[in-house]
Amino acid sequence: MQPIRLALAALAIAVTAPSAPAQSWPAREVRIVIGFSAGGTTDIITRSLAPELTRAWGQAIVIENRTGAGGNIGADLVAKSRPDGYTLFMGSVGPLAVNASLYKAMPFDNLKDLSPISFVADVPNMLVFAPRAIPASNFREFLGVVRAAPGKYFYASTGSGTTSHLSGELLKAAAGIDITHVPYKGAVALNDVLSGDNVHFMFATIPSAIQHVRSGKLRAVAVTSLKRSAGVPELPTVAESGFPGFDASSWFGLVGPAGLPREIAQKIAADVARVLKNPEMRERFIGQGADPVGSTPEEFGNHMRAETAKWARLVRESGAKAD
Repeated sequence: MQPIRLALAALAIAVTAPSAPAQSWPAREVRIVIGFSAGGTTDIITRSLAPELTRAWGQAIVIENRTGAGGNIGADLVAKSRPDGYTLFMGSVGPLAVNASLYKAMPFDNLKDLSPISFVADVPNMLVFAPRAIPASNFREFLGVVRAAPGKYFYASTGSGTTSHLSGELLKAAAGIDITHVPYKGAVALNDVLSGDNVHFMFATIPSAIQHVRSGKLRAVAVTSLKRSAGVPELPTVAESGFPGFDASSWFGLVGPAGLPREIAQKIAADVARVLKNPEMRERFIGQGADPVGSTPEEFGNHMRAETAKWARLVRESGAKAD
């Protein structure tokens, strides 16, 4: 019986003890790739999270902005990297769900070539414009002004396929308004919205625009989520303003390459969730207009699959295309 007891004891240790990859990771700096430019919401969220993860891991975190193709360039770089946990991607709804149906040819498969790790934050878009560009004080007045001048108004986005683009396309279809999309490469779009010269409005993520709304440089009239945002609870949703079911929110999460060891993905997810539960971090995120989430890799994988299917339907119904 003694050999059997020893074998069972060894099995128990093997089941409960962390695996070797998880125990030794990270042994060096970790690179987090971002598919959009500095100053945008993906960048803001990543740089808010990075110092806390640096403390948790005892290793430096290098943030690298690889912009272009609606986030696809950065995501593809990570999808083709070594699955050892040292190259991660802070993705958004675009490259992790929308682009699969928006682009004719994708360099990677969002559900097969990436390993879900953690759902980090949910972030509604906010309809904003410079007061001098559009003389409106609420969403109903905004629609009235735009309807009265078909073809006159141009809306900016952070790139084709982003929810700032698709929010405009969905409103265009739902409200029957004649507006023109102008894609930019990342958060620089907001600069032209602030001036009101070349583009007139934008569905911007709350963290990227909230400071300008608070200063009075921009006016916000609605958010694109089904529920009001904790960051700007005074703003109505588009859904409650006459378009039931309107939902074009952004969200952000960490992924790695396919084949990332499960134990490493679970460790990263647990550390991210712990950081996001910190009251100070939660307050910081909500103050910026981002609702912190935190999840297991399995939960985030389910979310990515559901969102990929949802956006495929919305892209088809709206007729949106990557420019």
